[in-house]
Amino acid sequence: MMKKKSAAWISGIMMFLIALSGYAQETRTTQIKSDELSISSIKTTNLIFPYAIKSVDKGSRDILVQKAIGVENVLQVKAARALFPETNLTVVTADGSLYSYVLNYAEKPLQLNIRMDQTGDKPSPMAVFNSNETNDLLQARAQKVWNKRNTIERKGDHSNGIRISIKGIYVNGDELYFQLGLENTSVIDYDIKMLRFFIMDKKKSKRTTSQELVIDPVYILGDTRLLRTNTEHTMVVAVPKFTIPDKKNFIIQMQENNGGRNLRINIENKDLLKAHIVN
Repeated sequence: MMKKKSAAWISGIMMFLIALSGYAQETRTTQIKSDELSISSIKTTNLIFPYAIKSVDKGSRDILVQKAIGVENVLQVKAARALFPETNLTVVTADGSLYSYVLNYAEKPLQLNIRMDQTGDKPSPMAVFNSNETNDLLQARAQKVWNKRNTIERKGDHSNGIRISIKGIYVNGDELYFQLGLENTSVIDYDIKMLRFFIMDKKKSKRTTSQELVIDPVYILGDTRLLRTNTEHTMVVAVPKFTIPDKKNFIIQMQENNGGRNLRINIENKDLLKAHIVN
C-alpha cells in the first residue's frame, strides 16, 4: 500500500514539474513584435502615441529623436545621415506600453504622421500637452532670460562662419533655462536641421554601445529654423531641471540641413551648479 502511495506521489510531482517547465518555456518564448519604420534625412516622421512618452532608446547615433516641444505624446524621428545601416528604436509610454521599431532609410517615406493603435471606443487626443506650466509662464520667464547680460564667457563652438555659445544658465523651480548666442558671419544662410539636448559619457569605449539620455525642451524662445547671413541671434531653451552624473556631459548639438557645419557644446555639472535664479 505504501509503495502505491509513494508511486502516486512521485508521479504527481513529476507531472507538476513537467507542467511548470512547459509554462516557463512558453513564457520565455513570448516576443514583442517590432514594426518596420522608414525615415529620411530630409523629412521628419511624427509618431503619435495615445499616452505621454516616458522613455526613448535608439540603437544608433544615425537616428535623431526628440519630443515635440510642449507636447508629451508626439515623437519626432529623423535620420542623421542617408543610407544608414538598419537599426532600432524603443519607446515606452505612461500606460506601460512598449513600442518597438526596426528602422531603415527611405528618401521619401510613404508615411510621415503615424498614429499608434489604441483600444476603447473613445479616441485619445492627437496631442497631449505638458501640464506642468502654462506656455504664458514659460514664455515670460524665457523673455526675462533673453534680456539678461552674458554671465558665461568663451564657452561654445564654431565652424566656417557659424558660432553657437552659452551666454547664461538660469533656474526657476523645475526648469533650467539656457541662453544661447548664435552668429553667422558667412555669406551663406544656415538652415537648422535639428537642435538636440542630451546627456552622454565623456569618454566612450569603441566596444560599447553609445547610450544617450535625451532632454526634451518644454519651451524655446527664438527661431529654430534659420540663421541668416551676417546676423546674430539669441535663443532661450527651457528644459526640465536635472543634474549631470559623474563622467558624463550635457551636450547641446546643432546640425545644418544639407551641410557640414555641425556644432556642439559640452556642459559639465559644475556649470549647472553656477546657474542664476530667474523669478
